[in-house]
Amino acid sequence: MKSLKAAEHRLSQPELQLEILNNGSETLKNVPKFGDKLRDTGLHPLKPTGIDIFQVNVGYMCNETCKHCHVDAGPDRKEIMTRETMELCLDAVRDTDIGTVDLTGGAPEMNPHFRWFVEEIKALNKHIIVRSNLTILTVNPKYRELPLFFAEHGVEVVASLPYYLQRNTDAQRGDGVFDKSIIGLQMLNAVGYAQSESDLMLNLAYNPTGAFLPANQKTMEADFRRVLKKNHDISFNNLFAITNLPISRFLDFLIMSGNVDDYMTKLVNAYNPSAAANVMCRNIISVGWDGYLYDCDFNQMLQMKVNSSAPRHLRDFDLARLNERTIVIDQHCYGCTAGAGSSCGGAIA
Repeated sequence: MKSLKAAEHRLSQPELQLEILNNGSETLKNVPKFGDKLRDTGLHPLKPTGIDIFQVNVGYMCNETCKHCHVDAGPDRKEIMTRETMELCLDAVRDTDIGTVDLTGGAPEMNPHFRWFVEEIKALNKHIIVRSNLTILTVNPKYRELPLFFAEHGVEVVASLPYYLQRNTDAQRGDGVFDKSIIGLQMLNAVGYAQSESDLMLNLAYNPTGAFLPANQKTMEADFRRVLKKNHDISFNNLFAITNLPISRFLDFLIMSGNVDDYMTKLVNAYNPSAAANVMCRNIISVGWDGYLYDCDFNQMLQMKVNSSAPRHLRDFDLARLNERTIVIDQHCYGCTAGAGSSCGGAIA
């Protein structure tokens, strides 16, 4: 399957995605504006609480082309962060109180400078998160040493696994993905991840496979833990339940299945002020592969840069000004505030 961009699909245009969410039907036109909803609950304008996490998208290239992917990642995406831009990232976090650098993609492991970047971040004494699709660890000999590399550098791994059963996972991510994911998890366990004698963290990230919100995170975690241990002898630390936002390929799925109006209505009706108060954009900054700055990874995919009052590129990085910015919002933001809320670390309320 091609990415939307490679297929020259109309939804590869971020402005069209936003137009659909705001005006795509009479139902969508009548959905309360997210800013008004924040105002009604005393949260407008939405402001940072202080940047703790520096999330870096090191490129959109991926070995998979998942149906739900908000990045529209895939083997045909050529956007890759250069070493020069990585140097700017290191300059930005050096001598700051930002404690965590979160590496994402695509498959971040496919960036040719990935290992060097991890080593340099570690030298700055920052906590490192790598978001892995797991299958990348099994597809090529040059990646099979990564579990040990991660362990040696104390990397926290957040591994994507749509479900603990094969049919659900393969339906979302492609035939054979579940089996390869299980092998990837077993490789991580074998080097000490999620083992009782180890402090190496292995967390799973779950996205629903259809047009519905995640179930209770703790309940799902117990189910994942029981089945993966029984069937595959796999251990993990935590499960993160992440709501699919109605953008990119998931928006395409919603349109094709006739579910856009119903899904947006679900999100709006499930709006939770407690979740809104804890959205991840309040303590994170998202860095694009080309060095531009965004309030979150979702805004990055919609090309919604940080507010113009703040620096918009790593070249001009200014932590104090970024901590004072107003966060840029639109209708897709309902996805992070529905029910128990959603972030890169799962439920937030």
